[in-house]
Amino acid sequence: MTDTLPRGFATIRKPDRLEPPPNLAAGPEARSRFSWASMEAALDGLPGGGLNLAHEAVDRHAAGPNADRIALRWLSAHGDDRDLTYADLAQASARFANVLEELDVGAGERVFVLLGRVPELYVAALGTLKRGAVFCPLFSAFGPDPVRQRLELGDGRVLVTSPRLYKRKVAQIRDDLSGLEHIVLVDDERDPFPSDAPRDVHDWFELMAGVDDAYTIAPTDPESMALLHFTSGTTGRPKGAIHVHGAAVHHYMTGLYALDFHPGDVFWCTADPGWVTGTSYGILAPLIHGITNVVDEAEFDAERWYAILQDEKVNVWYTAPTAVRMLMKAGGELARRYDLSRLRFIGSVGEPLNPEAVVWGNATFGMPIHDNWWQTETGGIMIANTRAEDVEPGSMGRPLPGVEAGIVDRSNGDVREILEPDTVGELALRPGWPSMFRGYLNQEERYRKAFAGGWYLTGDLATRDADGAFWFVGRADDLIKSAGHLIGPFEVESALIEHPAVAEAGVIGLPDPMAGEVVKAFVTLNPGYEDSDDLRLELLGHARKRLGPAVAPKSVDVRERLPLTRSGKIMRRLLKARELGLPEGDTSTLMNGTGGDAP
Repeated sequence: MTDTLPRGFATIRKPDRLEPPPNLAAGPEARSRFSWASMEAALDGLPGGGLNLAHEAVDRHAAGPNADRIALRWLSAHGDDRDLTYADLAQASARFANVLEELDVGAGERVFVLLGRVPELYVAALGTLKRGAVFCPLFSAFGPDPVRQRLELGDGRVLVTSPRLYKRKVAQIRDDLSGLEHIVLVDDERDPFPSDAPRDVHDWFELMAGVDDAYTIAPTDPESMALLHFTSGTTGRPKGAIHVHGAAVHHYMTGLYALDFHPGDVFWCTADPGWVTGTSYGILAPLIHGITNVVDEAEFDAERWYAILQDEKVNVWYTAPTAVRMLMKAGGELARRYDLSRLRFIGSVGEPLNPEAVVWGNATFGMPIHDNWWQTETGGIMIANTRAEDVEPGSMGRPLPGVEAGIVDRSNGDVREILEPDTVGELALRPGWPSMFRGYLNQEERYRKAFAGGWYLTGDLATRDADGAFWFVGRADDLIKSAGHLIGPFEVESALIEHPAVAEAGVIGLPDPMAGEVVKAFVTLNPGYEDSDDLRLELLGHARKRLGPAVAPKSVDVRERLPLTRSGKIMRRLLKARELGLPEGDTSTLMNGTGGDAP
């Protein structure tokens, strides 16, 4: 369907010795022995029947040898760190389940949480799941309008937030939210409970002190709604992707094979629970495996991050390309000041990881950074570079066991699988994996259109090489059509990032009367470089040499920052809208509305 670009990076071979041995061996034979039934059998199930995410993540461990193991190691931004064992977390989440019962919140009703990364967020999430209600996370950086919109679309009954966030983001919209019956405030000495709070605003600690610390989870159908994640489209209102308790099976599998969890591990996922990675892998997967989950309240700081990896003896680290590029910007010498010898595996998610970052990770940490691919709709990792396999920098890896992925063409109205290697098409998945979304809340037609020809159509363009590895090209609506060439922005961005001056790059297509579209690039610079006409010409020349004149950008702008989502994705559509003076659409998932906050 389109031109393919040179990849240009050597394969990074796996180490000769891997200790402990990877959970998933390399090659097709190990994958052929896989069954979803074996993954489900590794879980507990409820004594009264069914499957409940909170039982698998907390209660089964609290009732066994992991009871005194640290479940959450919370690193406060203010120094008052806190540890919660699995027994502690079981009791605290049971209290919140009882609070919801006292508030008459029943199964299937939505509980929204608007908090920073504090222990009460995790307690609220797990207590909500125990109750059979639906956990709905919100970004703490959201403004009032995105909060109101999601509470309305999700029919929120309860909102858990802080006094500061309540004053700034909720109080002014409270009268618009007729369905919201209870607001629960998590206060502390730096953010006290307001003395003039209305009757429907409750103190978290008073509610929790007034209930029992034991709770019996009712039989839970694996297909019961458990999570509601809102994801933004390019236009229109956000979509509420529905996930179920049966997703626990997928979270267990991906923790085992994609992230290579082993008993006794210390794990750190840097994602905020306000988006899907921070829930699936910042809460559920590590707890389902019974390992220690590090939570850092503070925002990004390179020295702090390296100190956490060292001091907490982190074994598995899951972060975002934006964070990796910020660490690259800080320099590899900084990393070498710290003892990172306990680190065994580094994963990346949020957007495709540029090949240069994979190579940098190998040089800096002695191991590549392993990219993987999934979406809010998939609920969990689908395609990954696993620990036992060689890494092709720039590749998203291979489908995990139990996942069938393909490249399809639907340009002629039907869906045809493309079997020829290195041919661009739409990445598609065969439905049926446990964490697959079960609908868009109250948008049945929108959900139905996501499936055709026996596939879930992801909207991402990719290629599959002759060895079965998948390579990201771009979102279908990001593809640039220039003078007969179809250009994926990701490979152009990756080529620009290879230049030592470039920290980040975003690429779009602009209308052109002759070529249809021409490629324009936006970059931010590394320390020690300043914007100049000579530097811009040098960047254009570098791209032409690397990519060829048909694919390279025709112009480049230097910006102080690029618009990023909280998950670290460059919002190319926003670059394009601002360049052309078009409506910007939904910008609620932007970092502080500008792209300037840390991941």
